[in-house]
Amino acid sequence: MVSLSDFQRIGVGLVGFGLFFLLFGILLYFDSVLLAFGNLLFLSGLVFIIGFRRTFTFFFQRPKLKGTSFFFGGLIVVLMRWPILGMLLEAYGFISLFRSFFPVAFGFLGSLANIPLLSQLLQKMGDSCSMVCSEQFWAEWLRWDRGFGFKHQLRVCPDINP
Repeated sequence: MVSLSDFQRIGVGLVGFGLFFLLFGILLYFDSVLLAFGNLLFLSGLVFIIGFRRTFTFFFQRPKLKGTSFFFGGLIVVLMRWPILGMLLEAYGFISLFRSFFPVAFGFLGSLANIPLLSQLLQKMGDSCSMVCSEQFWAEWLRWDRGFGFKHQLRVCPDINP
């Protein structure tokens, strides 16, 4: 179990509320106030979780400057009350910033098949692939191709793709 300091717990709460307000702002037809509040809570929570210096070095690495500029540009556009354009810019910046994290996140989602009730649900839905095969399948399917998004290779798991 990972132990979190009090500041990191506060950061997790801020990130959670930030994501809630972002989702709520999108559901309410791109309400710019909720989106701006969600963005600010998300960024402040990130600072609380990993610290100011690590946050700054993460966003301002040379390979990530394009994603950072789109993300913060979208944040500024949302604050200027152009929510749809701002969220599109932020989404592109978010994808380019966290591109290397997506395979890890999808691998974690693939490991959720070990949860008792969820694994039974997945088996009833027709998932006949073993856990090892599923991890290989998702690892191959979610491997990034340079500049073109995902590289689709569906030949790893014989149960899914005969």
